[in-house]
Amino acid sequence: MHIWKKYKQTSFVIKMTIAFIAGIIIGLIFQDQTDILEPLGTLLIHLLSLVAIPVIFLTVVLAVNKMKIHQLGRMGGKLMLYYMATTAAAVLIGLALALWINPGTSLTLPDTQVEEPETPSFSDILLQIVPKNIFTAFTSGDLMAILFIAVIMGIAISTMRYANDKKMKEYGDLLNTFFTALNEMFYKILQGVLLYAPIGIFAISATAFGSQGWDTFQSLLKFTAVFYLGILLLWVFVYTGFLKLAKVPVISFFKQTKEAYTTAFFTSSSIASLPIAINSAKKAGISETTANFALPLGAVFNSDGGALRMGVSLVFAANITNLSLSPTDFLVIIMIGTLLSIGTAGVPAAGLVTLSAVLGMFGLPLEIVALIAGVDALIGMAGTASNVIGDIVGATVVDKSERKRAA
Repeated sequence: MHIWKKYKQTSFVIKMTIAFIAGIIIGLIFQDQTDILEPLGTLLIHLLSLVAIPVIFLTVVLAVNKMKIHQLGRMGGKLMLYYMATTAAAVLIGLALALWINPGTSLTLPDTQVEEPETPSFSDILLQIVPKNIFTAFTSGDLMAILFIAVIMGIAISTMRYANDKKMKEYGDLLNTFFTALNEMFYKILQGVLLYAPIGIFAISATAFGSQGWDTFQSLLKFTAVFYLGILLLWVFVYTGFLKLAKVPVISFFKQTKEAYTTAFFTSSSIASLPIAINSAKKAGISETTANFALPLGAVFNSDGGALRMGVSLVFAANITNLSLSPTDFLVIIMIGTLLSIGTAGVPAAGLVTLSAVLGMFGLPLEIVALIAGVDALIGMAGTASNVIGDIVGATVVDKSERKRAA
């Protein structure tokens, strides 16, 4: 009983870090035998996703229902401008670093056949946002459709709550109370899931390192190092720059949000770690309305980690195939990388889809994707942590600007 109490009281970040390191050690010692632990890791992702989808839906309904239509449009517009700026910066950092360090010069392509995934067109993405069936959107876990349903339901409840008709007002208040109570219930479930999280993280890191080992990692060490250096620069210059512009104390901000980006790092899932990110954002002083609206929106539309990976991957691919890219090519990469990363952030395997699409445009072999897949677990971890912290920084900047406007 004493051990359980001690476990519950130990810092979440410490528990996750110990579990992750222990998993790496076990993975490297037992290698393929760690497959036996895989279900424990999968269970954690299932549990987090189980809670995350209702939390995304409920938090957006509650946030929108507290906003007026013009405020909703203004906030959404500011967030989209922020996403475009940080995503373009991420592609640029990835390209610049990769051109300087030149990863991939001594590597050869694997003898693997890779089929190009179909890149969704703008109309496909638009039609995906509006589902034919509410229940299908939830059962398929289609985030863009869930977000759309949440926004229109939030608007409907808001108009009911502020209606002149007394009966309609009562119904609106009743629905608001119902959604608030449901949201609280899912956060209670989340607290229980987080007690299991270190066991799942141990299993995830053990199986990832057990199946890949050091051989793959060493052959792609330069690529991984360039990517991690790019992530560091993105945090130090881009995110910190935005925080300074918004006059937010940088060190205390990163301390208050550490649970969000460490969970995102260890789980490699920005959706699964979204409820923790929303809590961290509120700890960092972001208003509940902004956090509840901005973070689910960011999870669907913002992918700085994926954009940075694309910048590094294209130079990496060009080096392997001895292709020279012109300055015009780089401009095209930045523009397309930004638009594709924002447009497909909510699409499953978005990184693979966008990278394959851009590789295809430049006539580069898709086997590059198979080569990068060797270190995908390590790349995905830092990329996801970046996506999550980038969303919280965006929410902070928009929240500050909204408060200044209200003052």
